[in-house]
Order: sequence, then structure tokens, then C-alpha cells
Amino acid sequence: MKVLLLKDVYNLGRAGDIKKVADGYARNFLIPQKMAVPATAGAMKHVERIREEAAKQRQLMNEEMASLAEKIEGVVLNFKAKVGESGKLYGSVTQQMIADALSENVGTQVDRHRVESQPLREVGEHTVKIRLTYDLIPEVKVVVESEEEPAMSEGDQEKNKQPKKGEKAKEELEAKPAKTDETP
Repeated sequence: MKVLLLKDVYNLGRAGDIKKVADGYARNFLIPQKMAVPATAGAMKHVERIREEAAKQRQLMNEEMASLAEKIEGVVLNFKAKVGESGKLYGSVTQQMIADALSENVGTQVDRHRVESQPLREVGEHTVKIRLTYDLIPEVKVVVESEEEPAMSEGDQEKNKQPKKGEKAKEELEAKPAKTDETP
């Protein structure tokens, strides 16, 4: 199905563009979200007007977001996580975690949908893009470090040692006083 884009759609095109998309994508997403209309002869008459309005809107958004982009550019976010022997994380550093840390660092709310990254599952430095507008995409450096537990002394290790099932039951029996059936 051919559609006329009313708004800039990431990974598809800019407002005023005519694109051929899957029928379901157009019917179920683009048209209900008012991002596009079917490319009919009547709609084609409005292409230039839509492009001009979108260019003005894009210019305003870029001016508003420019200061935020400057704040975000070059920010380094540090995360500590539990790491297995192979250097892989138990769990991951998600887009939501990155967005929250960035919001806290910059002082402006950043939506997790603007973070362009798969969940980070390895220790090291990663470069993550933050898509503020179609044109403004600053990058942040995310450093994932190992959450090292302090080394325990041998005495502490013995205290924290879990007894085996059989040993635990044996210890409980020894700790309870024996009941006798004495009648007064």
C-alpha cells in the first residue's frame, strides 16, 4: 500500500514522502497514529504543504533539543553488575536503566524509547545513541563494570557455609530437647 507520510517516521521516511509499506503496517499503525494517509490523488495535492510544515516543525524541534543534545553528548554512565566467569552479565543493562541514569545525570526526562541499544550483556565500554529527533542523535558512553564482592576470610566463609540437607536435619534434632511422656 502506498502512503503519504504526515510526520517523520524513524527508519521509514520524512513527512511528505510517499512510501510503499505493508498493508497491515499502514492500516494498524501508521494511519491510526496519524503518521500517514493513503496516497490518493486528493492527498497528493497536499504534498508540498505537508513538506513545508514538517520542515518548520523539524527546525523548531531541532532548536529546542539542541541544548539537551549538547548536555547529553559525551556523558559517561557507569553501571555495576554481577558477572559470570566468562565476562557475561547475570541479567543486562536495559534501555530503561540507561534512560533513568541519563535523566538523573542531565536533569531532563529522557524516554527509554529514545535509547537505541540492545540490552548490554557484557562487561566493557559501549557507545549508545540517544535519538532526540530525526536529525539529532547524540552518543553516550556506557561503562559496565563487574560488581566485585570483597574477599572473605576463612572464618567468614565457614560461618556463611550452608549445611547440607542431612546435616541441617541432624542439627535441628540435636538442638531440640527430648520430650518425655511423664504424667504428673
